[in-house]
Amino acid sequence: MDERGNLRLPAVDHDNYPDGEIIDILRRVKTVAIVGASANPVRPSYFVMKYLRDKGYDVLPVNPGQAGKDILGQQAVAALADLPVSVDMVDIFRASDAVPQLVDEILAMPSLPKVVWMQLGVRDDAAAARLEAAGIRVIMNRCPKIEYARLSGEIGWSGVNSRKISSRKPVLRDGYQSFGIRQNCDDSTS
Repeated sequence: MDERGNLRLPAVDHDNYPDGEIIDILRRVKTVAIVGASANPVRPSYFVMKYLRDKGYDVLPVNPGQAGKDILGQQAVAALADLPVSVDMVDIFRASDAVPQLVDEILAMPSLPKVVWMQLGVRDDAAAARLEAAGIRVIMNRCPKIEYARLSGEIGWSGVNSRKISSRKPVLRDGYQSFGIRQNCDDSTS
């Protein structure tokens, strides 16, 4: 708390996120709004939406050009203000210069999300500071699909270095070749 009684979060190193922080976010989040969701199956936002949905997250597409249309079984809305339910996380698939306006929309939501996640290549430190001042966790220049796959070991199936070495038996979840994130994963290799 600061001298005025406002919540002060510790300074965040937005260049390095501990695996434990990412794991905590991916475990606690249940509903995700994807801003910039695409109905085109070759677009990265479509891949991420499908992957997160297949992992059990409720994913809601936000895209003014697709408003009222169906994307992966969910009706897209034009803006965050149009979401029918509150969300735990807002995942931003927009250019960095669009982030300040999106932060205004996020801070105007009746129920603030716990996390704002900016996709690969998306970063705005001033916007992150505003969100953090409101008590919202911020992840920038990362992809939740990649992070989930890395931390669960799934990304290793395609030969990508996950930075994790383990002899632990993976936790198999429902679904086709679907591992969950290990319960006791820390930042060290095991």
